[in-house]
Amino acid sequence: MSRTRIFDNTEIAFQLKSDSELERAYFLFKMISVQPLVRIGTAATNFALKTHLPVERLIRSTVFDHFCGGVNEQDCLEVVDKMFDKGVSCVLDYSVEGKETETEFDAVMNKTCELVEFAHSKQAMPIAVFKPTGLGRLDLYQKKGEGLDFTDAEKEEWNRVVARYHTICKLGKEKDVEILIDAEESWMQDAADDLLEDLMKTYNAEKPIVYNTLQLYRWDRLDYLKSLNERAQKEGFKLGFKIVRGAYMEKERERAKSKGYLSPICKDKANTDANFNLTLAYILENLENISVFIGTHNEESSYLAMELMEEKGIAKNDNRVWFGQLYGMSDHISYNLANKGYNVAKYVPFGPVKDVMPYLIRRAEENTSVAGQTNRELNLLKQERKRRKL
Repeated sequence: MSRTRIFDNTEIAFQLKSDSELERAYFLFKMISVQPLVRIGTAATNFALKTHLPVERLIRSTVFDHFCGGVNEQDCLEVVDKMFDKGVSCVLDYSVEGKETETEFDAVMNKTCELVEFAHSKQAMPIAVFKPTGLGRLDLYQKKGEGLDFTDAEKEEWNRVVARYHTICKLGKEKDVEILIDAEESWMQDAADDLLEDLMKTYNAEKPIVYNTLQLYRWDRLDYLKSLNERAQKEGFKLGFKIVRGAYMEKERERAKSKGYLSPICKDKANTDANFNLTLAYILENLENISVFIGTHNEESSYLAMELMEEKGIAKNDNRVWFGQLYGMSDHISYNLANKGYNVAKYVPFGPVKDVMPYLIRRAEENTSVAGQTNRELNLLKQERKRRKL
């Protein structure tokens, strides 16, 4: 099938950006493309925030406003409504990281429940999301996944983690809001996988409400999905999965090397791409049982999904298939897909500027390490600037 290159249309891609926002985006990606600048900028920003220098306004007007929707839900509404006018839905992502106390975990649960209620009241927000380590300690997941004995205190702590998941997913089912649970480091994922399988049995009887995430830079994930699909069909529940390539590659490889076990990461990008595309094809083959949120900034995988949907007669707006990208990135994919009638949602991070900085720094570092991504963004922005001048 010949591919119509819809992602080259910059007029549709950047239709929501004013000239000044377009210039800011160009400036930001230009800065991100220079590795030493990212390192210096990261160190300077961390120092400024720790020493309480008055930099929040500067951060807010540059990198924060480009990659985040606002400091709270209400602050994001203008962004949410503007995107929805162009056919792009929104997944509000409370991007506050690195919490460790029970009080903080309860606060994330309460905030997520608020977002489920918020999503229920707004057509533009069909999906809510949270991170496993937003509801419990990473070390606790690791110990559980390794099958080590818990102390009595840890048993109680784990029961509280499980209860938080149930609180959110039960509300999701009541309000008919799908709940995406992100994946994190492989050494905590076994415990999360087991817990999410139990939650799917409870809440996904008629249709998927609970979605786990497959990081497909891991070579074992397609086999895991196939075996879970067999169990789900026998036991009569539906699967929901977000599929992504993955975000912890260097950390994963370093840990495997230092602890002397086989790295869970595919040996190179070509293998990761093949694994992602095979998993995508498998899910679209099994759409009766598995719904998918295709989280990708990769044009070829997006084109492949479009082709497979066409081949299999899957309607563009079939609610079992969603495409997703991060806010501030890959607008050429999001808005051009939406323009063709596909289900598209942007992940829109929000939270207090200081608390969201670890997320923003990771975004900048990831963009620096994936040179092709940044160059593509820059070329498209350049193209649109030229088009507007003409």
